[in-house]
Amino acid sequence: MTASIKHEPRFRFVDLCAGIGGFHQAMGSLGGKCVGASEINEACIETYRLNFPDTHIYGDISEMENISQIPEFDIVCAGFPCQPFSKAGKQLGFQDRSRGKLFFSILNVIDSHPEVKGFVFENVRNLADNKANWSVICDELKARDFIITEDPLILSPSDFQIPQKRERVFILGIKAAWRDERMLPNSKITVNDLDLRRGSCSKTAALEVLYSDPANDAYVVSDDVEEALLAWDEFRGETGIKTIGFPIWLSHFGIGIKRDSDFFEAMGLSTMPGWKQNYLRHNRHFYQIHRDYIDRWVTRYNMLERNKLLQKFEWNCGEDAADIKHGLVQIRQSGVRVKRPDLFPTLVAMPNTPIVWDTVLGHFRRISPKEAARLQSFEDFYKFGGSDSQTYRQLGNAVNVEIARQLGKGLLRLIREERNDGE
Repeated sequence: MTASIKHEPRFRFVDLCAGIGGFHQAMGSLGGKCVGASEINEACIETYRLNFPDTHIYGDISEMENISQIPEFDIVCAGFPCQPFSKAGKQLGFQDRSRGKLFFSILNVIDSHPEVKGFVFENVRNLADNKANWSVICDELKARDFIITEDPLILSPSDFQIPQKRERVFILGIKAAWRDERMLPNSKITVNDLDLRRGSCSKTAALEVLYSDPANDAYVVSDDVEEALLAWDEFRGETGIKTIGFPIWLSHFGIGIKRDSDFFEAMGLSTMPGWKQNYLRHNRHFYQIHRDYIDRWVTRYNMLERNKLLQKFEWNCGEDAADIKHGLVQIRQSGVRVKRPDLFPTLVAMPNTPIVWDTVLGHFRRISPKEAARLQSFEDFYKFGGSDSQTYRQLGNAVNVEIARQLGKGLLRLIREERNDGE
């Protein structure tokens, strides 16, 4: 009987602030073995365990008493929390006493493992816009003798023919003693050193990720939402909206008020900030031009009785979509927004899933979790725990697998086979 041969992994990595395992899938595809993961969100941990049951999960890395007990590894992967740096939050950065300090917990892991060769970190784009935060990160890493991407490396899935606009900043580093001078002759890592395989998306790329699964009416939008979307499409056609440069807000029309001065006084125009004054004036002028049609349209579709979010409309397609059924729809706090069919808007960690027209079902529907997973480059066999809502949130927080894979591949090509202790 022939004994089975166990192949040694190409490298070992630790997965910190691991989420649902985007880095794990990427590094595993390059021949890496994960020696342990850290995550605190229970729903994410459930998904991680479904896909990587043999990986030990340490929980909150900042509360580990002996981080040196983590088995030896070559590469650190970390998508440390973005909320302290996101434009959607308070932007407290490293002053956020809980999540902002996790970067230093990651440094503690590095300090306790002198064998580490390099790292790949991911965060929101806004992190690189704050020079103070960026300087802290660069200074701390260079003080540990890492050669790093000092110039912010901003990448989106759309740079790799994946139809999602989602800019994130990636920080890469190699311990100076481990760099291959032939591949990395300079004192910092540049995007050219990484030899990334990039490509652009076609004008209809976003719609090409759809319809590969049987039609599922579980994701069809409510009748109220569909009626409003179709009503806005009629509105757009009848009023000739193509490249209008401001959002349409029904509350800014002054429906039923004849005199502009009466409406502006009732709205408190003089006390508004300048941008809102412009919106109000543009909307009022638009209404006056199309008053007869708009009055009939509002009554016919009961538009003023609908949810406030459905009373606002933005057409961002120009002439690249024939109608709303050929665009990508998002319902946000700013209202109904219709985007071009080339790139999906950024998946976010909240129930704000893009909406498409399903030609098979004949209805508008939200993209499915599997379609959302494809936008983050997760394999179709990837398993998700919990509800669909939880899955969307998890994917909204996840690192894009293809970007992580390419960066991991680029980083590994810059590392020498044997350490040079003379450096």
